[in-house]
Amino acid sequence: MSMTFQEASERVDRYISQFREGYFPPLLMLARLTEETGEVARVIAHMNGKTPKPGEDVGDLELELADLLFVMMCMANEQGLSLERGFERMMQKVETRDAERWTRKEPGPS
Repeated sequence: MSMTFQEASERVDRYISQFREGYFPPLLMLARLTEETGEVARVIAHMNGKTPKPGEDVGDLELELADLLFVMMCMANEQGLSLERGFERMMQKVETRDAERWTRKEPGPS
C-alpha cells in the first residue's frame, strides 16, 4: 500500500473526527511527540547494545516511527498545515543548501 502525505493526513483526520474530543491541544501533542521520540530512542538503544529490562521487548522501530508520524500528522492537521508541502519545501532547502556539503559516492560501473 502506498499513499501520499495528503492521503495519510486525510485518513488521520477521518479517524480523529469521529470523536467529540477531536485533536489534542498543541502543547499536549508536543508532549505526545516527545514521548514517542523517547520510545524511538529506547528501541534504537536496544538494537545497539542496551539490554532491555526483564520482560521488556526490544521494540518495533517501524511502529514507533509510524507513531511519531501519526502525532506529526495530528499536529499538522490541527494547525491546518500540509506535511506534503512542508516536506517539499524542506527537501528543496537541503538539496540546495547541502548540495556540496557531503562527499558524493563515485559512480559505479555501468
